[in-house]
This record gives sequence, structure tokens and C-alpha cells, in this order.
Amino acid sequence: MDFALTDQQEAIRDAIAKICEGFDDAYWLKKDREGGFPHDFHKALADAGWLGICVPEAYGGSGLGITEAAIMMRAISESGAGMSGASAVHINVFGLNPVVVFGTEEQRQRMLPPMVEGRDKACFAVTEPNTGLNTTQLKTRAVRKGDRYVVNGQKVWISTAQVANKILLLARTTPLEEVKSPTHGLSLFYADFDRTKIKVHEIEKMGRKIVDSNELFFEDFEIPETDRIGEEGKGFHYILEGMNPERVLIAAEAVGLGKLALSRAADYAKSRIVFNRPIGQNQGIQHPLAKNWVELEAAWLMVMSAAWQYDQGMPCGAAANAAKYLAGEAGFQACEQAVMTHGGFGYAKEYHVERYLREVMIPRIAPVSPQLALSFIAEKVLGLAKSY
Repeated sequence: MDFALTDQQEAIRDAIAKICEGFDDAYWLKKDREGGFPHDFHKALADAGWLGICVPEAYGGSGLGITEAAIMMRAISESGAGMSGASAVHINVFGLNPVVVFGTEEQRQRMLPPMVEGRDKACFAVTEPNTGLNTTQLKTRAVRKGDRYVVNGQKVWISTAQVANKILLLARTTPLEEVKSPTHGLSLFYADFDRTKIKVHEIEKMGRKIVDSNELFFEDFEIPETDRIGEEGKGFHYILEGMNPERVLIAAEAVGLGKLALSRAADYAKSRIVFNRPIGQNQGIQHPLAKNWVELEAAWLMVMSAAWQYDQGMPCGAAANAAKYLAGEAGFQACEQAVMTHGGFGYAKEYHVERYLREVMIPRIAPVSPQLALSFIAEKVLGLAKSY
């Protein structure tokens, strides 16, 4: 079994790192303070062709796998961009996979190239205030009227809705009480973001200020039938195509951020002199950092395993959830330890590690909680009774 990156994969990592060099610590510190979407960062990756890394070449992409995308997203996060940079392009990498797999040829030709080229920015609207991760209970309705659907309802925690001109939306087209299974009757749409019919309220949060999170209110929002992806009522099945890759990619981002924090902590431990010796000479500093390295390396191997399984067309739910769980926990531990290694200076923005700690909470919580990832493995792998 070969664990080394191929020449192509190393080239991807190095090319992304080179682009990210143009966006230094001062850039991300300023963005963290002031907010505002990093359009120039997004454009740099789009201009270099990286937004379509998983999109087939026929539609302007690179036609590569989730493995290569994971390497790319880790490199972005590890560069110093953290979750701020990774989240700015996250949906471009996996979000339109349902269009690739289930869309018509006309939809692929119409929808994919503008996203690859960076002309379109999309948001992904699934979660609702009263359903959380219980996706089958979504209440937002899309009622068919002729050749259009009229949408009313509410979504929450929708990233990039302040800047998006497109929306990937999951809504209920058949009432829950009229379907045989709660997974039926949900439909998926990719449509223009009409701000006259969608009210957007930004949510103030503890980190990643530059990539907005929002609550959406739909009021008679109309979607042409031609913007429905696949068959009506099968949207839940379609979004499953993106759930495992999303877990893999956010896990890769968590590893990258953890590695970044660990590097900053180790550098500081070498240079910080207390009691006439570098603090990194003390095992009380060394051992926690070494443990962080071990945990991050283990998480990365799980990320690569899950990505490989997905790219091979194998069932990868257990591996994807395991990768997300391990990386979320390892990334958090590394970022927390980086702050502790810096002592009081870890609380100062100029040393950056406090931002990493705030941002690493995202892959720890989302897109699925660590507890739900463990519940999935308990049920699907160990054969234990469903607990929720």
C-alpha cells in the first residue's frame, strides 16, 4: 500500500500553496477584523482553474477526484487562510456534484462552467431552524404551479448567501403526511438567487467573519421547472451524493488548520525563552505538541482512506464520518494547544492562533456533530440499535 502523494498530487499541493502565498497573515488578520468576502482570493483560485477540480473536463473542470480536492483544501487551510479561506471556495468543490451526477446535459452545460470560472457564487440551503440535522423533516415548501415552483419557508446557517447569485435548495414538494417514507417528497433545485423574494439576515458569530452565515426567508420565490435537478421528490437521495465528500473535505480542512496551529506553536516554543531556556525544551510543552502531531497524522490517513474509497465508487459513509470525527477533534486539540503554548500571547490577535481556535470550531460542529458521526458508526458499522 502506497501512502505517498503522486507527482500530480504534489504538484496540486505546491500550486495551491503558491497561490496562497499572495494572501499573507496580514491579509487574513485584516479580513478577520473587518469582514467582507475575500473576492480576490476566490478569483485567484478561479483564474488558476482550481474551483472546478472535481468537475468533468467537458464542463471546464479538471475531472479529478475527492482525493485531489482534499489535498487542495488542506493546503488552503494550512497556508494561513484557515477556515476563512477554505470556506470561501468549499461549496465550489463538492456542492454541484448532484448536478454532475443527476442533472441533464443541458443543465450541466448551463450550470457548471460559470461556477468553475468563478462567475457564479452559490450557497447551499438545506438546514432549517426547527429540524437541524433531521433533514427528512424539512418544512420549506416548493409548490408546483404550471412550469414553475413557488417556494415559501425558512433556512438557517446558510454560508455565502450575502454574495451568492445562485442557490442550491432542498425543499419539500410533497407534504410529509402524504409520502410513504420521510425521505421521499423532497426536491433539489439550482436556481438564481432572487433577493426580492429571499430575505437574508446575517448571523453574527465567533469566527470566520469574512464568510457570512445567514438565515433565509423565502416569500413566493419562483423557480423554473428547468432548474429542478433530477426527478421531483428524489432530492434527499441526490444530496446524499454530496454528504460524504463534504465530510471528507471539511476533515481535510480541519487537519490543515491543526497542522498550521501546530507549526506556529512549535516555532514559538523554540524561540520563547523562559528561565534561561526555550520553553520547547520542557516535556510539559513537548508532549502535548507531539500528541497533536500523532493525532493529526492519524486523522489525515483516515481522510485519505475515505477519499480513496469515494473515488473508487465504494460505500464510504463509515470512513467519511470517521475522518470528519477524528479530524475535527484533532484539529481542535492542536489549535487549543497552540494557544496554551503561547501563553498570554496566544490570546493576542497578532499571533494568529486565537483565530485558529475560533475557526476550528466549525469543522468540529459542522456539517455533522461528533456525536452524530459516532451514532452513525455505532449503527451502520457495529450493528447497534439506532439511538435517535
